Amino acid sequence: MKADAPVDTAALLEFLFRLGQAYIGCSEQTAQVELILRRIAAAHGARRARVLAFPTAIFITLHDGEQERITLAEGPLEPLRLDQMADVYALGAEAQQGALDPREGLERLAAILRQEARFGAFGSVVGHTILTVGLAMLLAPTAAGLAAAGALGAVVGAVKVLNGNRPLLAMPLPVAAAALVSALVFGAARQGLPVDPTQLLVAPLVTFLPGAMLTLAMVELAYGDMMSGSSRLVTGFVHLVLLAFGLAAGAALVGYEVDDLLEATRPLHVVPWIPWVGVVVFGIGVHLHFSAPRNSLLWLLAVLLVVFATQRLSAGFVRSEVSGFFGMLVAMPLGYLVQLRFKGPPAMVTFLPSFWVVVPGSLGLVSVTRMLSDRAAGIDGLVTVLIVLVSVALGTLMGAGLYKWTTETFGWWQLQIGRALRRKR
Repeated sequence: MKADAPVDTAALLEFLFRLGQAYIGCSEQTAQVELILRRIAAAHGARRARVLAFPTAIFITLHDGEQERITLAEGPLEPLRLDQMADVYALGAEAQQGALDPREGLERLAAILRQEARFGAFGSVVGHTILTVGLAMLLAPTAAGLAAAGALGAVVGAVKVLNGNRPLLAMPLPVAAAALVSALVFGAARQGLPVDPTQLLVAPLVTFLPGAMLTLAMVELAYGDMMSGSSRLVTGFVHLVLLAFGLAAGAALVGYEVDDLLEATRPLHVVPWIPWVGVVVFGIGVHLHFSAPRNSLLWLLAVLLVVFATQRLSAGFVRSEVSGFFGMLVAMPLGYLVQLRFKGPPAMVTFLPSFWVVVPGSLGLVSVTRMLSDRAAGIDGLVTVLIVLVSVALGTLMGAGLYKWTTETFGWWQLQIGRALRRKR
């Protein structure tokens, strides 16, 4: 787009709020969404733009030289897949350079939101099965447990595919899935099958756990964004309560009481290399189920393995509740390093899957479940979850600051070296 070309304020305004909706669907921080949209407006000649973003709404005002135009848009109803995230970030980067006409941007954005998953419905179900098995390898590495987790993962994956993108069913779907998983697991346990309910209840439901939402809420609260942070925090907690209700309802359907959710797990013989293989299997499943962009699998696995290794190493020196700090301290700069220095996928594509490895959302789910029968145990567990979320949020914040400081420092040294070399010539 030429710098002296007249600005189509109406098209630019619509492009900004629709792109803002897409960024929020990518789980981007609202403060960052506001910054990106202001940069795009300035790149297109609208230097008096004001943007206010929330998880559920966006306010934008533009001045066209004669009058001020205002728009209000609702937030996204469904989160985007990883391939859509990559395309949205690429589109936003191009728009920030002013090289994209707003009407062309609207067409491309609409095409991104319409595009089908790379691996189709079958690939999505297979991917959910694989990622469930991978997580089960971290939780319950037994042959019977892995087989049961794979079967439950396939069932939940099929339910998610059948639901599609129906916004009206987005909230009851986790409850129905949790009830179905709970009924199958406790029903199998009543029949004497070798399954461990407290281990198998989490892995098939991992994609419903709001670990990323809760951690992002803590990050926004740390930045002082009380409206967005508190709304995400409350929403994430409600998701946990609904999942816990679904688990209790499923147990009741087959004649179990809520107290049975608190049965002690049997000690498991853990082979040292199984968790590492589980991380790789989990990454492959995430790549398939969430339709990760092309040429992103190796980067996704690399980030997951480095983050997991960092957390495991730090757990040998600090309490496990605090080890998430060190995992996210590495995850954030590593994601940006892959994106900006190695021209890999956007940081959010490699960063978000790390939450399911680092954030023990299962601990939060079990804690809320315990509150249904034992308030003292549930509250104690929720305090532990809060400590975990705070440590992960601090790790995310410090990781972003570490990457910024590192790049600025090395950039300064590279500049000085370049000047010295030019003087010698």
